[in-house]
Amino acid sequence: MNHDEILEMLRRSGVEVPGSAEHSAEEPIDVEVEVEDIPARESKDPAGGEAPKSARERKKAARAREKAARREHVDKGRTVPPFMEKLAHWSRTALIVALIVLGIAALVSYWWFHPALNIHSPRVWSWIILVAIFAVVALKVVALRSARHATLFNRLAYVPLAVILAFFVGLIMGEPFIPGNAERYANVLKTTDGDFAKDIEEVDYSDVPVIDRASAQLLGSRAMGSIPEFVSQFEISPAYSQINYQGRPVRVSPLTYADLFKWLSHRGTGIPAYVLVDMVTQEAEVVRLKDPIRYSESEPLARNIDRYVQLKYPTYMFDQKSFELDEKGTPWWVFPVQKRTIGLFEGTTIQRVVLVNACTGETEDYAIEDCPTWVDRAYPSDLIIQQYNWSGAYRGGWLNSWLGQQGVVRTTLGTDGELGYNYLAQGDDIYLYTGVSSVTADSSNVGFILVNQRTGESHYYPVAGATEDSAQASAEGQVQNLKYEATYPLLLNVAGQPTYFMALKDNAGLVKMYAMINVEHYQSVATGSTVASTQESYLQMLASSGALSEDEVAANGVEDQLSGTIASIAQAVIDGNSHFYVTLEGDGAIYDFALPEMLGIVRYRVGDAIEFGCAASSDDEEEGTVRQVVSLAGARANSEAAPAAEPSAEASDAEADGPTA
Repeated sequence: MNHDEILEMLRRSGVEVPGSAEHSAEEPIDVEVEVEDIPARESKDPAGGEAPKSARERKKAARAREKAARREHVDKGRTVPPFMEKLAHWSRTALIVALIVLGIAALVSYWWFHPALNIHSPRVWSWIILVAIFAVVALKVVALRSARHATLFNRLAYVPLAVILAFFVGLIMGEPFIPGNAERYANVLKTTDGDFAKDIEEVDYSDVPVIDRASAQLLGSRAMGSIPEFVSQFEISPAYSQINYQGRPVRVSPLTYADLFKWLSHRGTGIPAYVLVDMVTQEAEVVRLKDPIRYSESEPLARNIDRYVQLKYPTYMFDQKSFELDEKGTPWWVFPVQKRTIGLFEGTTIQRVVLVNACTGETEDYAIEDCPTWVDRAYPSDLIIQQYNWSGAYRGGWLNSWLGQQGVVRTTLGTDGELGYNYLAQGDDIYLYTGVSSVTADSSNVGFILVNQRTGESHYYPVAGATEDSAQASAEGQVQNLKYEATYPLLLNVAGQPTYFMALKDNAGLVKMYAMINVEHYQSVATGSTVASTQESYLQMLASSGALSEDEVAANGVEDQLSGTIASIAQAVIDGNSHFYVTLEGDGAIYDFALPEMLGIVRYRVGDAIEFGCAASSDDEEEGTVRQVVSLAGARANSEAAPAAEPSAEASDAEADGPTA
């Protein structure tokens, strides 16, 4: 077919060709475009007769017309991004396949990451926003492909945009500057004032935790090392939750698979044990289980404890979980369930608790007020601190929280700048303790709080004194020559006095000594190699300083009343303070009269009768032990006529030689 015949065929088909009124002879012909725009009509044979097209040709012509119309529609919307234009040219089959792949990817991602399906969950909103963005793109692409419904699809694209806008509105509605929100923040944790001496039981030293988390981890690792078949296959989880177990403060942590290959080897038999560390006796043991732990953090697939619980309760928002034991020693995972009370994401509190048997996967769902008494950690520690800081910041309103700051308080920080808190065992429950200081104070507390971690009940005790890090520094200064490090203080009730108790550890992390410091008078530090000896020194210090009344001294067995005849007196200056050291006839002990508290001792000399009170002695006290005198009474029977200013020759010689110890 030559050139003229092609032009003739195009004229018969209704195509404008050169030679007509609309085209000049020199105008080029866009053959591709013109052919694509050929109307669907029956072709004619050379003789002028009508010859029907084949089905294949008709289908091809229809596709050409559709493509041309789509291209013309897309060309009109040149403001869209290039990738949308490319998607608009995809075939329907390609788009369907792409949607199926995206759907499968979304389901797999949900199973793997398992966000809570709850509009108050920030994690699920990241998915909602991602889906909304995909929806906007999809609707825009459909609008580009369909000229007839372009307006409809363009309007529908505003729906996912409105969803994204709702997210930001909900975010702003949770801010404390919104009217009424400051009061809501202040009331998330309701705290009442308490009486420390009445509310907190006096300490029983057989139940005082003497090690911290780091020491418990060290002891647990040593216990694990004693079982060779476990060492190469399992590791200890860093959890080490502090709980009350059978009336004892302990830390407990499950074993985990050492790596993926160890999981492949042992997934059928599970995890055989957990580690239990007694915080009083410092004994650690690896407790073997009859039924192994099958649901744990180290499970990568369906039995991963976080995935298992979230998929079983898809709408629950879980807070920080803990590993605990019931009174029979059965391991459980405790999952607190969050509730938002302000805006979309703020004002978090706990409304329920889900318990998961770590061995069987059995679950129990309780309202927070019905939580079993053996559960110790329904309210996570970090959440309690956050709630009280809200209360301390916004009790006077939002403006006051950053302008006047009248009455604004916060919880104290640890020496590392992180949240500073510890735990106190009372009855069957664990209480979180932390100091409270003014936002402008550096080294003093205005009080402290105790919060029941099972019920969320909170009490504030207005006891002014040193911050925890100041107490730690004071204790470390007492033994600075040994370079021991003080643990974070534990709050105790000793003879009705709020007292910081802490262990002193060496560089290897081993507990070597203990220290007690009065919260209100943190310059007074008592130390000892045992808890009992530390208590004795501390009570002596309280008695000599007048912090304890005579009735309190007698009730606590702090003071022994002694009398006798002075055998010798010696004077010495220690750390800038004067001390008189006295011995009695027939008594091998040395009695320390510290000035200025015991100033009356200067009136006595050798041979005088004397009556005084000193710190209670222990059963294993050796001869020559120095005992602290806490009170002085009585009269000098043998020296009323002697001049008080002239000490005996024996006393003068003793003063020159120093203490007779």
